[in-house]
Amino acid sequence: LKGGTPLKILVYGPKARYDAYMPDFAAQLGAELVFCTLDQSPRQAAAENPDAQVLFDDPIVDVGREIIDLLPNLKLIQSEGVAFNRIDLEAAREKGIFVCNNKGCNADSVAEHTVMLMLMALRHGITGHNAVKAGLQVKMKEAVMASGSPELGEQTVGLVGFGDIAQATARRLKPFGCKMYYYSLHRRSPEVETDFGVEYLPLEELAAACDILSLHCAVNDQTRNMVNADLVSKMKPGIILVNTARGDLVDNLAVRQGLIDGRIGGIAMDTLAPEPTPANHPLVDLPAEIADRAIYSPHLGGNTGGSFRRAHNNMWNNVKLIQEGKRPNFVVNGL
Repeated sequence: LKGGTPLKILVYGPKARYDAYMPDFAAQLGAELVFCTLDQSPRQAAAENPDAQVLFDDPIVDVGREIIDLLPNLKLIQSEGVAFNRIDLEAAREKGIFVCNNKGCNADSVAEHTVMLMLMALRHGITGHNAVKAGLQVKMKEAVMASGSPELGEQTVGLVGFGDIAQATARRLKPFGCKMYYYSLHRRSPEVETDFGVEYLPLEELAAACDILSLHCAVNDQTRNMVNADLVSKMKPGIILVNTARGDLVDNLAVRQGLIDGRIGGIAMDTLAPEPTPANHPLVDLPAEIADRAIYSPHLGGNTGGSFRRAHNNMWNNVKLIQEGKRPNFVVNGL
């Protein structure tokens, strides 16, 4: 591919998004884009395009071994986002195919969304809105004034994971005055902890110490269902659980029971598993007496123009690097 030879890109994602966010330099690469249409399965699209050399993948679309085997010329599988948990990393590595993500592209956007969800949970964002619409403004106001409703700056916040998004969240929380702890498999240096205004705690101690627990880690065999019944039992009573990472981090039934028991004071969820999320999901179809303690957004955390512009710029830059026979950026499968 050296010398800028044009290549074929199979896209698992909507054409409108690629039209909107394609960087100016992409047209100069002369690549052919083929989109998996709504009436095609990803497998069918792969079978019909065996000469594709690059696969652009929406992070919610599975790219398993079967699809990889149908694309013998593949050199790069590029996630359109940060997540890559639905791509078979081992199958790609065996064939020498780079798997890359857009590390950090959505950090600022998701961090903003995280702080918004925290504020909505603390400051009656949904229930207050509904009260005004129902003509109950004064009644709601009187109830809140007598409730000791907390400010965000008074809260102790625990960040689970401390990558780009958690760090961007810590930057935004610091001016509020929150006490902040974090848990990560790899503790950061004292200089980094001081810079972000965070202290390290093991996960169970973090859950016991914090008023708000905010999830910011990738899904893998170690983190899947990490918020389980055992962790819920160790949480500070009344804790608010915020998830702008992945729904698979949460044991849905354990968190539901935690809400019912009162151990969990509230949830603010941008992501739920499975996705698409059905209306009868155990964390959505809640008993009436606890339903007001849940806030949802439809996985919008990273969905800003800025995030997509940064992501697509990196994606096309990786195509350019592949064309030039160079190593792409943000390889996640150990090649």
